Amino acid sequence: MSLSHRDDQKEVVNVGRRRLLTSGAAGGATLLASATNALSASKPDPAITEIQDWNRYTGDGVDARPYGTPSAFEKDVVRRNVPWLTADPIASVNFTPLHELDGIITPNGLCFERHHGGIAEIDPAEHRLMINGLVERPLVFTMEDLMRFPRVNRVYFLECAANTGMEWRGAQLNGCQFTHGMIHNVMYTGVPLRLLLEEAGVKTAGKWVLPEGADASHMTRSIPLEKALDDCIVAFKMNGEALRPEQGYPVRLVVPGWEGNMWVKWLRRIEVGDQPWHHREETSKYTDLLESGKARRFTWEMDVKSVITNPSPQAPLTHGSGHTVLSGVAWSGSGKVKRVDVSIDGGRNWQTSRLDGPSLSKSMHRFYFDFDWDGSEMFLQSRAMDENGQVQPTKNQLREARGPNSVYHNNSIQTWHVKPDGSAENVEIS
Repeated sequence: MSLSHRDDQKEVVNVGRRRLLTSGAAGGATLLASATNALSASKPDPAITEIQDWNRYTGDGVDARPYGTPSAFEKDVVRRNVPWLTADPIASVNFTPLHELDGIITPNGLCFERHHGGIAEIDPAEHRLMINGLVERPLVFTMEDLMRFPRVNRVYFLECAANTGMEWRGAQLNGCQFTHGMIHNVMYTGVPLRLLLEEAGVKTAGKWVLPEGADASHMTRSIPLEKALDDCIVAFKMNGEALRPEQGYPVRLVVPGWEGNMWVKWLRRIEVGDQPWHHREETSKYTDLLESGKARRFTWEMDVKSVITNPSPQAPLTHGSGHTVLSGVAWSGSGKVKRVDVSIDGGRNWQTSRLDGPSLSKSMHRFYFDFDWDGSEMFLQSRAMDENGQVQPTKNQLREARGPNSVYHNNSIQTWHVKPDGSAENVEIS
């Protein structure tokens, strides 16, 4: 019996389906079954059967968008703020939409902002960087001068010390953009600070550096000389293009793995001294109040941490039960993330997720967990471990160590309650 060309095609497709369904991993069969069910709808899908406008008409030419912008259908993927968190937007914060992102690189236009005196708009031709204090040769660099030094490219996360700070006393903000969104992860291009300090010649008595910003708040932080000579960068580009004004254009300091307020923006001066300066941002602010009434200070390093970004309150499950992809990010200020475990039952049982993409020191790591959701409620958690053996703690473990009154350095495990209808909310499990 001979087959027509069309019948022959059908037979090939059917044979192919049988081979897929009977070979390899069960997960592949599950995915194919789901796809088959989706294709076997009882009514024709107009998205397939009808010609759409984008099939019918030509679009804009190459000259219509000289600087690329996202699709109009992605207009809601933006930074957002919480008005009641601060008294004035000039000294305020907005948040990276973590639930809308994938991979590990944050687009420049979505990197969170934290300002103490608003955004400084600086003409790079008029900007100067001075190195003074305990140095042999006080120096002043123009931007052109900085461009003549050897450059490096490094991918690092930047996290505000207050990220997740509102959660110390209990679940407060409903969405990972607001609970964990004071973080971004980009590639910085710049000059190792070590080279500039060597050019100036640090005196033997020099043990600390004080970077200062050119904005109205004159942000300053004391940094040990060892860190300045190790991996700090005077950066002028992020993800290949010039820094954005809100990220410190034309030049900022990069302090890998350490709290974000030390990454001084609009960098104008670096003073070398023999002791820390004890300025406002390291005495009355950015210290950790303990239950005893004493405060931890100089808590620079950001601890190992993770959060599930999907599903989450701003990214509910809409497909119903069946194959589900859970996604999240993890990071550590002391090195690489080695492993991330995931629980769907509030920490009773843990399974190891799949890390995917580049694994870089002091950078975000992307993790996935693929599973079949049966439609029942879930309590989603993630727990990260880094290459130095540090394990992300529960909130109760942190409270036992520091009490309930802290604000900074909350790296505790986050819980999302996913309901049978797929919606999710921020909860705390005691």
